Amino acid sequence: MAHTFEELVEMQRASDAAQAQVERLRDQYGPPTRKAWSEQQTATYETAWRAWRDLARDVQAAITEHAQAEGQSRTEAEADVQKTARHPEQPEPQDG
Repeated sequence: MAHTFEELVEMQRASDAAQAQVERLRDQYGPPTRKAWSEQQTATYETAWRAWRDLARDVQAAITEHAQAEGQSRTEAEADVQKTARHPEQPEPQDG
């Protein structure tokens, strides 16, 4: 299924948010090698990590498909998606 550029941007934002959640959990729990995590911590972290992994895989596949359909290099398509997802343009100030 071909995705629009806007859909790819939303997919990238979801992947980035999932990655941020994994990083927050790592910061909160500390390294598992220093202090054993509880079963609940381990389950929470693994669930978050799987979500990130799956979202990242899906957006990568969709970018590849989109680039092929548009006749664009995959690297260029990925850079465009990431730039738009991570650095959206600021709205222009209104006069008045």
